[in-house]
Amino acid sequence: MGQEGTLLLDGQLQREKKTKNRILGLILRPFYWLGKLSEELHWSFVSAVVIVYGINQGMSLGLSKISTQYYMKDEQKLQPSEAQIYFGIIQLPWVVKPLWGLLTDTLPILGYRRRPYFMLGGFIGVVAMLSLSINQNLHLAFALLCLMAGSAGVAIADVTIDACVTENSISHPSLASDMQSLCGLSSSVGQLIGFGISGFLVHLIGSKGVFGILSIPAGLVILVGMMSRETYVPNVAYKRVSQKFSDAGKAMWMALKCQSVWRPCIYMYVSLALSFHIHEGMFYWYTDAKDGPSFSKEMVGSISSVGAVGSLLGVLLYQNAFKNHPFRSVLFWTQLLYGASGLVDLILVSRVNLKFGIPDYVVVVSDAAFSHMIGRLKWMPLLVLSSKLCPSGIEGTFFALLMSIDHIGMLTASWGGGLLLHTFNVTRTQFDNLWIVIVIRSCLRILPVCILFLVPSSDPNASILPTEMLKSKKGDDIVENQNMEVASLVSSLDQHLADT
Repeated sequence: MGQEGTLLLDGQLQREKKTKNRILGLILRPFYWLGKLSEELHWSFVSAVVIVYGINQGMSLGLSKISTQYYMKDEQKLQPSEAQIYFGIIQLPWVVKPLWGLLTDTLPILGYRRRPYFMLGGFIGVVAMLSLSINQNLHLAFALLCLMAGSAGVAIADVTIDACVTENSISHPSLASDMQSLCGLSSSVGQLIGFGISGFLVHLIGSKGVFGILSIPAGLVILVGMMSRETYVPNVAYKRVSQKFSDAGKAMWMALKCQSVWRPCIYMYVSLALSFHIHEGMFYWYTDAKDGPSFSKEMVGSISSVGAVGSLLGVLLYQNAFKNHPFRSVLFWTQLLYGASGLVDLILVSRVNLKFGIPDYVVVVSDAAFSHMIGRLKWMPLLVLSSKLCPSGIEGTFFALLMSIDHIGMLTASWGGGLLLHTFNVTRTQFDNLWIVIVIRSCLRILPVCILFLVPSSDPNASILPTEMLKSKKGDDIVENQNMEVASLVSSLDQHLADT
């Protein structure tokens, strides 16, 4: 018995040791993976991706969204309708994203095409955030200019890192998927951290204090520009820059005239434009309404964190369950569900949940998770569709153009929501008509179903463009494809989260 007991004990110890090694292996696996990427691609590139996607874009997104909301409400004393419209204005630099892409591709500075743009974007961000943080009683116009400048700094850095990822994907094709995973992981983790701590930071140091903290990620982008490895390009032909811009413009115009391209573009714009944003009206109701839930800053931040998790679940759900379904069928059901999800706000505002003993926070958190998941499920097919509408030779620039069209749709939705709040007199203290705004918003979300015939109903894995537009174009007259659509997916998802 003694020997058998010893054997049993040894077996148990061995199993426990294997379990510990397995757990330790899971913990260390990401570090081994990062080490492998650093060895193959150089540590400076991996650091640049983590800083730009994870810190400057992901974490800053969470911090800036909550701090800007409280800054507009408490410092600038804006009405909900005004804040909603100004939020759209802040995102204008993302509308001209193709311009930033063309500049980094065709206009080197002092012999470098990437490093100066990292430093430029970081410098703009540092100055803008410090100006907001230090100045007392800042005029609204100057505050908006600083917020737009901060957004421009993030957009410039985003386009530049997209180009770097694409260059490495071309030179290291076997690591392309690993690079995309690194981008997505950095962005998602950064967002969760940013949203998670945003409410606590705004409560502790105020919205202007958070703006001061946001100068740190922008400063790190300057460091990225300093440490990035890039080959010096002597004797740059600056005289050809205008010709390259002209060629790119002509190529994009020719593509837009193709029926296979402009029809889905119209749907994408209308679908986003009719999804009116009334977030500021709901935010003011959450925090200021006498009969509202009176959420604290920490609660508001946690709600956004749950929304970020819902968005991530939406991406995973599309990738594993719906990516092989036709665009038209996926968009039909997600559009209907997106309209229905908006009515959860009606339950909250009418206080029906309290009659059934359901706390406000439970309803809001559930709504944030579900609505963001559905919103992302609706957005993913549009992203994939956009990537399939890009003609060969101008893929990166044309994809950026399509994303600009989408951002114009989001801008329209933001301004439309602000107009709706103003029309029904939803103010800082008056919320009687907020339920009408919610109903109208939910109904408008369903209307794009009527023009779904503009979207191809074919296999999502099949080509959409005519064969002649898929043939590779060669020669110096075509803008070099440095900013491919795949590398832009992460930044497009991030910006969509910022607008929802």
